[in-house]
Amino acid sequence: MSATSQPPDYPHFLGSEIEQGDPARAAVHVLPVPYEKTVSYGGGTRNGPSAILDASWQLETWDGHSSPCERGIHTCDPIDCSGDADSVIASIAAATAAIVRHGAFPVVLGGEHTVTGGVLKGLRDAGFDDFGIVQIDAHADLRDAYEGDPLSHASVMKRAVDLGIPIFSLGVRAFCEEERDARLAHGVHHLDAEELVPNNISSLTLPDDFPAKVFFTLDIDGMDPSVFPSTGTPVPGGLGWYQSLGLFESVAAQRQIIGFDIMEFSPIPGFHAYDFAAALLAYKMLGICERHGHLPD
Repeated sequence: MSATSQPPDYPHFLGSEIEQGDPARAAVHVLPVPYEKTVSYGGGTRNGPSAILDASWQLETWDGHSSPCERGIHTCDPIDCSGDADSVIASIAAATAAIVRHGAFPVVLGGEHTVTGGVLKGLRDAGFDDFGIVQIDAHADLRDAYEGDPLSHASVMKRAVDLGIPIFSLGVRAFCEEERDARLAHGVHHLDAEELVPNNISSLTLPDDFPAKVFFTLDIDGMDPSVFPSTGTPVPGGLGWYQSLGLFESVAAQRQIIGFDIMEFSPIPGFHAYDFAAALLAYKMLGICERHGHLPD
């Protein structure tokens, strides 16, 4: 790590250590999406992607097991989030599809969880028509609409099951009766926080009929506020650091991960430790994907 290097206003991932990857050759494309429209408590998710990218300049290239950056990382220009939800989702989908068509692995940094809806559309547009979602989240996000908006952060998983995409959710501990009923109606698999956390469960076995390809979405509020208070909707009783990484690795060992996102990170001014933790989380997840053979050659 270069102690004298300082990132520019919107840096590329791990830019103090590696050159910006050629988009035609880099195995990984990082897509920043600073979208924030429907947050319902604390704000600041629009600042999450740039904070994570800034903090990534303090990472070591060796993640403790390997150096996934050696496969090449290209950081895309941030999505213009100034339009309405439909246009922003269309832009996210187009950018995600372009990453997949380049033959690269998408890592998306949000932004509120609505962003994931655009990512899912992009994966489908690029030819992934049979995949499941594994979700770490404090909330089920299965409301048909929240405050009248069907394109809300609280509705993103409902939009996914409406498309017939199977879901396995982990760490949920705040949901309403409507979401309970949606789980039953759509057969959403789940291991909630009240089972995972007291029993310190750090691995899971996916059902035999769960799709062979998985997109992994991690809402920062799925982890405990003692680890990440830097989110707009914190809920106590969440997953720990090693527990979350263990659950992610157990999925990577069973299925092909086709991309992941990190959503709902809201940096707290002056508390750079959480920015660094979010950047390290992204890099640790990338390392797990690399070691399990999920990154393209």
